[in-house]
Amino acid sequence: MTHDRSAGLVETARALADGTITSRALVEQALARIETSQASLNAFRIVRTKAALAEAEAADAQLAAGARKPLLGVPVAVKDDMDVAGEPTAFGCRGEFPAIARDGEAVRRLRAAGAVIVGKTNTCEFGQWPFTEGPAFGATRNPWSPEHTPGGSSGGSAAAVAAGLVPAALGSDGAGSVRIPASWTHLVGIKPQRGRISTWPRGESFQGITVNGTLARTVADAALLLDAAAGNHALDPHRPPAVDASAAIGRDPGRLRIALALKPPFTALPARLQPEVRARVVELAEKLSDLGHTIEEADPPYGQIGLTFIPRATAGIAERVREAPFPALLDRRTRDAARLGGLLGGVPLRVARRTEAVLHRRIGGFFTSYDVVLAPTTAAPPPRIGAMLELGGLATDRAMIAACPYAWPWNVLGWPGVNVPAGFVGGGLPVGAQLLGPANSEPLLLSLAAQLEAELRWHEVWPEAHVSADTPAA
Repeated sequence: MTHDRSAGLVETARALADGTITSRALVEQALARIETSQASLNAFRIVRTKAALAEAEAADAQLAAGARKPLLGVPVAVKDDMDVAGEPTAFGCRGEFPAIARDGEAVRRLRAAGAVIVGKTNTCEFGQWPFTEGPAFGATRNPWSPEHTPGGSSGGSAAAVAAGLVPAALGSDGAGSVRIPASWTHLVGIKPQRGRISTWPRGESFQGITVNGTLARTVADAALLLDAAAGNHALDPHRPPAVDASAAIGRDPGRLRIALALKPPFTALPARLQPEVRARVVELAEKLSDLGHTIEEADPPYGQIGLTFIPRATAGIAERVREAPFPALLDRRTRDAARLGGLLGGVPLRVARRTEAVLHRRIGGFFTSYDVVLAPTTAAPPPRIGAMLELGGLATDRAMIAACPYAWPWNVLGWPGVNVPAGFVGGGLPVGAQLLGPANSEPLLLSLAAQLEAELRWHEVWPEAHVSADTPAA
């Protein structure tokens, strides 16, 4: 039985429940694809071959006994910043890390939903950059163009899904780290409300700017994984009211007032929206207009929001560096950011955290005039492999802000955002657009994304040359 790699999460879960395929066969095929692609794509830091096959056999026994769970027996991947019992959590760093004793809350919930975790995907060091490269594991490549990055920091998860190695994967997003790689690999990427998917054993990750999110080829698949992973540990500080993401998919969003926000939020360094990316986002706005929505060019009142982001981001890096078992092996840019975080970790951090409530009120007021913001996810298509790897700190910041100035404000706010594919630019490189909403607006954003998907059918387009070959029938 060979299961078509184009089958998504929803379809795969249904096939397992119907008995048309076994979890063992599915997991064997996923592992074979990962192995075939690893030399060229390099999406995985850890492949759980033996453990995943054992988990698949246990899932098959449950299925045979009549058990039904949302993801029972489905192979998925998680990013290497998430704790999986029995595996190290290196988070893109060099060195030998100890095996973790217990699953993090998000992984625990995936397992409770029946998912089989086939492996942990590559990410850059502490998830800081919009590329997935480093001396710890080499370069993860984009299935659409192997000379280009899939983005970051959830680049391994994005590459694995875009190439059809797994139907969906978890990533994390601290400044666009789910949405940016989703945009650059033609995927749906959900950055949920802060606390929607627990980051436990950390109550907050990077001072609350980083959340866990989902990557998939369709809105329904991304929503199903979100529903499966969502929920809180008893000690989580952020516990948003539950939403049913999957139920929103078939719902008509109604006629919405959509703000087309093309201007990059304020940054100290220059950023310019590349014309070909702008054209794709404007085409998406025109499609939304055709669907009956009202589109107006308008930018949220971001003000000096960047001043609140930097203390939180760098203080978060400082926390990670203090815990790192091999600080001497860390990238110089990481150590420099941690030093800055040490300086900003007192009063500036407290002021930045307090300012969030002011921003909620000010930007929340924008949503009395508009229901949703449509913005570019990035200002540019994916850079080439190696373009940012050897740069110094300031040069990296310049390159990063030039390419990715649009995603991070929603991390400060803690509100939901969804990347949707916006098409392709020169040389067939994917780009995306973000649907952004106020607190707990995932159902609205997902119903709108699903309406777009029904028109544009982006999930039917695959990279021309799949990086991995389908395995022979079992």
